[in-house]
Amino acid sequence: MAITRRDLLLTGAAAAALPALGSVAGVPVIGTAAAQSASEPPWRHALSLFGKVKYPADFKRFDYVNPEAPKGGVVRQIAVGTFDNFNIVVSGVKGQVSGAVAFIYETLLTPALDEVSTEYGALAEAVSHPDDFSFVIYRLRPQAKWHDGKPVTVEDVIFSLDSFKKHHPMYSAYYSHVVRAEKVGERDVKFVFDAPGNRELPQIVGQLTVLPKHWWEGTDAQGRKRDVSATTLEVPLGSGPYKIKEFVAGRSIALERVKDYWGRDFAANVGRNNFDELRYEYFRDATVAIEAFKADQVDWRNENSAKSWATAYDFPAVAEKRVILEEFANRSSGVMQAFVPNLRRAKFSDPRVRRALNYAFDFEEMNKQIFFGQYKRISSYFDGIDELMATGLPQGKELEILETVRAQVPPEVFTTAYTNPVGGSPEAVRDNLREALRLLKEAGYEVRDRKLIDVKTGTQFSLELLNQDPSFERVTLFYKPSLERLGIAVSVRTVDPTQYENRTRDWDFDIVTNSWGESQSPGNEQREFWSSKTADIAGSRNIAGIKNPAVDKLIERLIYATDRDDLVAATKALDRVLLWNHYVVPQWTYNKVRTARWDRFGRPSELPKYGQSGFPFIWWYDADKAARIAKKS
Repeated sequence: MAITRRDLLLTGAAAAALPALGSVAGVPVIGTAAAQSASEPPWRHALSLFGKVKYPADFKRFDYVNPEAPKGGVVRQIAVGTFDNFNIVVSGVKGQVSGAVAFIYETLLTPALDEVSTEYGALAEAVSHPDDFSFVIYRLRPQAKWHDGKPVTVEDVIFSLDSFKKHHPMYSAYYSHVVRAEKVGERDVKFVFDAPGNRELPQIVGQLTVLPKHWWEGTDAQGRKRDVSATTLEVPLGSGPYKIKEFVAGRSIALERVKDYWGRDFAANVGRNNFDELRYEYFRDATVAIEAFKADQVDWRNENSAKSWATAYDFPAVAEKRVILEEFANRSSGVMQAFVPNLRRAKFSDPRVRRALNYAFDFEEMNKQIFFGQYKRISSYFDGIDELMATGLPQGKELEILETVRAQVPPEVFTTAYTNPVGGSPEAVRDNLREALRLLKEAGYEVRDRKLIDVKTGTQFSLELLNQDPSFERVTLFYKPSLERLGIAVSVRTVDPTQYENRTRDWDFDIVTNSWGESQSPGNEQREFWSSKTADIAGSRNIAGIKNPAVDKLIERLIYATDRDDLVAATKALDRVLLWNHYVVPQWTYNKVRTARWDRFGRPSELPKYGQSGFPFIWWYDADKAARIAKKS
């Protein structure tokens, strides 16, 4: 999966890992609005998509950190899967990248976790754009240095943009409206856009991870020229508060805090990056990972299994309060998680077939039997962000937007509120399967000798449910009998992460499970998720293969929203059209993050509203707590 600023922000805790740099305490940001002539766009220390920013240019720290947090200690965390690559430029395209490597780099801007869609200067000390959003200029900080002591330059920024756009399909789509980056001053870089009006572009350009041009264009210890388009396990050069200390490919990676980090005294770094070492242990099996946690081989675990949360944490250390179980609210993001049919295959091209697959999914019984009733069914591509979810019938500005694509969308968009089929009882299941068979018959199938047959070809409808996590087999195996009752030949297959990634890159699958995180302010990433342009690009996030001119138009309408009300209306319109095309079979969600930790850490008294747990980057090692645990063990 591609590592992007937006993706990391949506994980909450991971967002806290990204470098946050404001002004030096007590020193105003260079180039404030007061220093500009009346004819020039003002310089800003922060950007917000809509509304004002919370912190002034001379702010001392973020409100949600502890400025007295002690430095030191090691935190051991769990990573899932494997890795054979440190080059984030080709992540999701080649090899298996280690997610931890993102934390050695910095970006031009960094998010505040207590504001919506607001970011402050990181590598850049100031930013300027005109009212029509036709370009943006970033001014780099003179203090910014790579870990080898060389300054971060405008040339580094230009090199980074060009590399990501050329070699990474997601960035190619995400920055498709950025025509070029050019040097316009010793520390000023200008990004020129292909048209005015895209208010998100100045800010998402600031999410660009900046790479060291001189390092990538140099040679390694063996004298071989480095290649930014290839995978590598050579430890890369960064500019952030951490660097790679050691690693064992596919098994573990450790980051160490950079003691002479150039940005350590900046206001937005106060109370952050407190651990001396961040260690990530890799596991391919969730059961083994839980046992490692119980044995105190790792300190922290995010638990995404309802079954494990209900049954796996009944051991002495929990009863003795040495291990703390805690849930953190997710207010920062929404999600669509679903079974995803591959629309590139003809058998899934008819929306009636895809709707039938939804009728065969008895979520209510699955929730009761294997999820301990913990989940709710997803009913929106922006589930979890109430303001953005399409509900009821369209009206007002949303209706006006939908009228522009009326001829290209299902009529139900205007007449019927979308709902998922509801199961949970034998009667409901029978009714749902009956409706599924009716839809399949309309689509050209009929049941012969208990087999669902394509009447044109005489072949049985078959599909493979592909997994990469063995623990998820219980889900697909639960779904399998319902599909078989329709006469579908179903196989369930679990493959290792590398094979899974290769197969999804090559679109070599029938149905997989995928999730798309959504921010409070959707924008250019929607093109990467659902647009026709990305449907056939290997490694893109358009896993389903959606090619729909109405969806394309609504994405552009959303991206060019003029204010918050316009954005909300366009998002709801897009949501409604995606739902009524039945591109996926929605699964389930839970609006809290389940965590288990050994009680050897401290945290701020109030966590940021949109940061979930904020672990580990605003937490710290508590030596007194650690000593108490050691005495009891």
